[in-house]
Amino acid sequence: MANSPPYTITLKTADYLSKIVEAATRLELGTDFKRNILLHRKNRLRTIHSSLAIEGNTLSLDEVAAVLDGKLVAGKQEEIKEVKNAYEAYDKIMAFDPYAAKDFLKAHKLMTQGLVKDSGKYRSGDVGVFDGDVAIHLGARPQFAPNLIAELFAWAKESELHAVLKSAIMHYEIEIIHPFADGNGRMGRLWQTLVLAKWNEIFAWVPMETVMQENRPQYYRAIQEAKKANDSGVFIEFTLSALLETLRAQTEQLDEQTYSAAIGAGAFAEKFVENADKFAENADEFVEKYAENETQKSILRLLMARPAISAKKMAEDVGMSSRGVQKSIDALKKQGLVERVGSAKGGHWVVKKPG
Repeated sequence: MANSPPYTITLKTADYLSKIVEAATRLELGTDFKRNILLHRKNRLRTIHSSLAIEGNTLSLDEVAAVLDGKLVAGKQEEIKEVKNAYEAYDKIMAFDPYAAKDFLKAHKLMTQGLVKDSGKYRSGDVGVFDGDVAIHLGARPQFAPNLIAELFAWAKESELHAVLKSAIMHYEIEIIHPFADGNGRMGRLWQTLVLAKWNEIFAWVPMETVMQENRPQYYRAIQEAKKANDSGVFIEFTLSALLETLRAQTEQLDEQTYSAAIGAGAFAEKFVENADKFAENADEFVEKYAENETQKSILRLLMARPAISAKKMAEDVGMSSRGVQKSIDALKKQGLVERVGSAKGGHWVVKKPG
């Protein structure tokens, strides 16, 4: 087996791991996160904006969204290009093998094409990480970088370590090796997301980078402290805490939306019951006055009593074909007696006086 990079799994890290697994399961199975395409898009925008902002890109989240919508943005052309490149790289993320160096280079080319001379290639000179004018880290000598990446990927492929832990270690080691002339930070974060997404696809849409951007000083400090200790343990703790915070924020956001929807549904239910009681007092009178035939009478009574009834169940109760019931419903709609509110699956019927 390839040499293992130095790391320590602390009690805090182990606790984070168990909570992340629980939180990911809750987000995946207890919410509509996997099906929420609109939230996926918002999260992808946040991921791109945050990952680039960490590296100094000054475009706002709204400007990033505008760029990806094809709108003109009054910003630096280089920063606009960074946004487009990052989107293309993240868009193809699930096509990459997290343990294949050739895919690593391919992803770097997507991320940096048109921005750096050696896009998609390992660097040929020395390079480092700077926070302003302060050198945080100097990468490995260029002649060693390709082999160090190959060894890291070989270890990760063979390691039985949990993907959450492995993703953080790979992120850190990519930062330490610093294999490219530019784009190393973006690639480290992209590759952590990739390893996580190969474990559970929801992570392709979890914007962990946002928490890292909000805690940028701590992010750099974790790299420095881990490097000083020659052990990625501190960095693992930091990234796992960011990941857990992001998962919980996503779940809370969706829970709030579900709660708001439930409150709305409850308010509707109270109003409907009130109206239904009024209808019930004169239901027969209402039906006799407005229905044109016995089928319409039966359908109107059903809709007043059970507004959420499905067309299929309605057909069974009335003793007609679905097509026949739909024909009567269309007639009632034309008369202004019924209205469908909401979707076919989650909506309801409203019976009302015409005109």
